[in-house]
Amino acid sequence: MTKPEISTNNSYVNREISWLQFNARVLQEAEDESVPLIERLRFLGIFSNNLDEFFKVRYATVKRIVEAGKGGKSELGGIKAKELLEIITQIVIKQQSESVKILRNIDKKLKEENIYIINETQIDEAQSEFIKQYFLKTVSPALVTIILNDSVVLPNLKDTAAYLAVRMLMSGDTKQFALIEIPKSVDRFVELPKKGDKNYIIMVDDVLRYCLGDIFNIFEYKAISAHMIKITRDAELDFESDLSKSFIEKISDSVKHRKIGEAVRFVYDKTIHKETLRYFMSKMGIDDTDSIIPGGRYHNKRDYMGFPSLGRTDLLYDKIEALPVKGLSMQDSIFNAISKKDYLVHAPYQTFSYIVKFLREAALDPKVKTIKITIYRLAEISHVASSLINAAVNGKAVTVSIELRARFDEQANIDYAQQMKEEGINLIFGVTGLKVHSKMCVLEREEGKKLKRYGFISTGNFNESTAKIYTDYTLFTANKKILRDVNQIFSFFETNYRVYRYKHLLVSPHFTKSSVFKLIDNEIENVKEGREGLIRLKMNSISSYPMIDKLYEASRAGVKIQMIVRGICCLIPGIKGMSENIEIISVVDKFLEHSRVYIFGNNGDAKLYISSADWMTRNIENRVEVSCPIYDEDIKKEIIDTFNISWNDNVKARVLNDSQENQYLVNDKPKVRSQFAIYDYYLNKLEN
Repeated sequence: MTKPEISTNNSYVNREISWLQFNARVLQEAEDESVPLIERLRFLGIFSNNLDEFFKVRYATVKRIVEAGKGGKSELGGIKAKELLEIITQIVIKQQSESVKILRNIDKKLKEENIYIINETQIDEAQSEFIKQYFLKTVSPALVTIILNDSVVLPNLKDTAAYLAVRMLMSGDTKQFALIEIPKSVDRFVELPKKGDKNYIIMVDDVLRYCLGDIFNIFEYKAISAHMIKITRDAELDFESDLSKSFIEKISDSVKHRKIGEAVRFVYDKTIHKETLRYFMSKMGIDDTDSIIPGGRYHNKRDYMGFPSLGRTDLLYDKIEALPVKGLSMQDSIFNAISKKDYLVHAPYQTFSYIVKFLREAALDPKVKTIKITIYRLAEISHVASSLINAAVNGKAVTVSIELRARFDEQANIDYAQQMKEEGINLIFGVTGLKVHSKMCVLEREEGKKLKRYGFISTGNFNESTAKIYTDYTLFTANKKILRDVNQIFSFFETNYRVYRYKHLLVSPHFTKSSVFKLIDNEIENVKEGREGLIRLKMNSISSYPMIDKLYEASRAGVKIQMIVRGICCLIPGIKGMSENIEIISVVDKFLEHSRVYIFGNNGDAKLYISSADWMTRNIENRVEVSCPIYDEDIKKEIIDTFNISWNDNVKARVLNDSQENQYLVNDKPKVRSQFAIYDYYLNKLEN
């Protein structure tokens, strides 16, 4: 991998650049020849999809700072906004070039496995007939083709689509241009008939190129060519101040407006004719001030996430069967089990089905009177949502705090909200000025003459689809002290002019920072008194300067700090006099590391929290987040054990340091691939 250009201000790595280095770790997975071949293609798709979202959100935000005439140095880690845009573009061009090389290597390896991705120039007679029929029956009905001239206004290109820019050379050497939108309703990868043991695939882009003569048969051209272009738009939501509109209407209108947001990136096939490039850039109003990135023949590589398996399980990761949790049964009452002790579910190693089981049982149980839950991202077909609707139909008082501003899931959440409202569910649309990102549920069940609370708190979304690939902890509990705090958070949703006090949970935006600072101060005090000071953290990202500065203070005091950070890391570890007692690794592998854990040594009696919050400014100051203490000693040991396994990873762990080179952690210890080892850990717990 190419060594990146990294910019820091000596104390922090710039957030945007750190994010690009995380995406470079994803690209490393595509490059890693120990990763199954088709999975490597899918990692290439994840890399591309990540980059699309980065430009829609982060690049767009920096560009807004530039256009507002602000320098932005304080917000951007000491780098001027305009300079940062240039640095980002250069890094992305290098990474894109690297991804093209990786794709070529994967293509070579696929051929060795008798899998051939062919283009329109490599089609034989039998394949030609199949492709023409496929085009006529499947592709042609879905096509949108625009013939361009001076009087035709080019419509707004969608940032989720890829296009073929067509140039026809007519008689008299005049030019005719056209635009073809590659239909999203058609699979990007077309499987052609097998020949013996050989598999053939052609991309729908090349089907279109092969059939250009059929598409433009009314034109008498001498030559025709088609090259791909793609645009990315600003995806930040802008809200109207119209008081006559409901919040849900404002979100819906803003999501629609996203489709015509300002262009922030233009990617084109670098072999395109210069005249064609100039023509389309002029039509789209793109100039040299925009991020213009030359690319390869194919864009929208995120579609590789859906590359067909072709029945080749040998080229895929082995599927794992999500394990049960000892003591929790899918046949018996989950409330009876939870009433006796707390339980922890660690997805995807253990089955997410317990969450659905909990809600389904609550929906049917006549003793359950109320259910309150937060929703951030739901699966496309959500058993969580259907269970809540079932509960409401059965007469339960169901309250759902649904976050309509969950980026890129806004429309799905709007649709679910409307469906829930129709079924009588009490909806809360977050808190003014704050996103509700906490993951929690509490219900009240009539037992004797009293109401008893049951609930769960999680590090991840209640989403059946992502639970198969995201690592997350969910604590099931009947602890009345914890659930009293959870219930108070729902009271805050209803009356958010009041600031509630919580005795057990750490809750953003009011108390997370101050509570964590006290826990860090306790470790500093331990060192001053001659005892060990230890902090161990696992999270997706850390970019909050006050949180980083507090860790620097602890490091200078002699507190040992171990961190596992998947994504953005603005903290620079290992710097003498600042952070020499901080070590950081990042694990990128088969599953997406998503769980957040805070462990404070506390002189041998560890204080441990699972959390929905990363240590970013938005999570600490601008969201409702919940960190939940773990009081059960067996569960505490389990989380520490799995943290240790991840910390000892020397196969998929990268060392994060001041060089920012994403070097793999290499040592002489026995090989530990943490995600595989954690699955074995839970398997052994069941067997023993």
